[in-house]
Amino acid sequence: MDLVTISSSLLYIAFVLYLLGTAFFFGSIRQKSIDSEKSINRWGKLGVISSIVGFVSQLGYFITRWIAAGHAPVSNLFEFTTFFGMMLVGAFIIIFFMYRSTVVGLFALPVAVLVIAYASMFPREISPLIPALKSHWLYIHVTTAAAGEAILAISFVTGLIFLIKSIDQSMRSMKTFWLETILFSLVVVIGYIVAVTGFSLAGYEASFDYTSKEGTEAVADYRVPAIVGPYEGILTTEGAMKPLFSTPDYVSAIKLNTVIWSFIVGTFLYILIRLITRRRIGALLQPIVKNINLDLMDEIGYRSVLIGFPVFALGALVFAMIWAQVAWTRFWGWDPKEVWALITFLFYAAFLHFRLNRGWHGEKSAWLAVIGFVIIMFNLLAVNLIIAGLHSYA
Repeated sequence: MDLVTISSSLLYIAFVLYLLGTAFFFGSIRQKSIDSEKSINRWGKLGVISSIVGFVSQLGYFITRWIAAGHAPVSNLFEFTTFFGMMLVGAFIIIFFMYRSTVVGLFALPVAVLVIAYASMFPREISPLIPALKSHWLYIHVTTAAAGEAILAISFVTGLIFLIKSIDQSMRSMKTFWLETILFSLVVVIGYIVAVTGFSLAGYEASFDYTSKEGTEAVADYRVPAIVGPYEGILTTEGAMKPLFSTPDYVSAIKLNTVIWSFIVGTFLYILIRLITRRRIGALLQPIVKNINLDLMDEIGYRSVLIGFPVFALGALVFAMIWAQVAWTRFWGWDPKEVWALITFLFYAAFLHFRLNRGWHGEKSAWLAVIGFVIIMFNLLAVNLIIAGLHSYA
């Protein structure tokens, strides 16, 4: 087998091992206490072993793809997102050996699985680097920024666990509404993966000829049925679904169509869960975390921000500005990606300020951690895919 095939196989093995690790961690929570070293039963140990072996396998994917490509595999959205998932698992493993809490793995590994599954929806081909990316700063800037975001993601995991346990699910309130909204958003991501995977397995394809905003002839290839089509687009695939309406020429029809399908399938899955269980997702998850120590979750979340914040600042701002000066002869240009990196930096700086100077511990800190991850995800998804700029992935 060539290196690309080996690399893909290693990533698939890692994905399966993360799923197994999630199952093992779920088995470990049956024990009454899950926050002390003595509580790590054989299921918890199997979960940790599965996580470590999966991380090593994904590291093998990263190295073999690097050798095959001739450059660090972080140059497109598939590569960056899989690297982000790998760093998230790596951050969890480090946190586990610091605090010995298996419940963090029960929530961290599914997030990593979703991230990797999401990445697999993008083109996986290895492409040569454009001139602007042929720099060692590509490796330094992108990998450090991704590592910082992954460590910060652990604070989201612990914050989510904290909120699921502490919020009273027996009554309706703004807290239950916003918590359920966050969990619904995760189901929408699953809906995106299910929609794209399902139609891909069915072999669905549709192409449209259209004129781009720049006035050039272009082709739009759809992997899911076109609810919205490109501006003045002409369907060229026989038997494919005709779009219900067209988008303005300044809107990416394919991306909007994918978002719509994500919400359709995700909403269907969410409603199905609610109909079957007759409970909110937050209420379904609450028994899983009933034995956790909230003070421990708060401590892990705070430590994750303390470690992840300077790493992110170094990679996303300092190294980024140095590379911008080398590549574009300016340190700062108000590019959308630069602006959102700054917003992320300022948010977590405010997080630490409120934590240290205002005493925002517990639930307030958990909400801030969750909001911070939403900002990171907006930076990863919307800024990379929708908002045009120098950093936008094609």
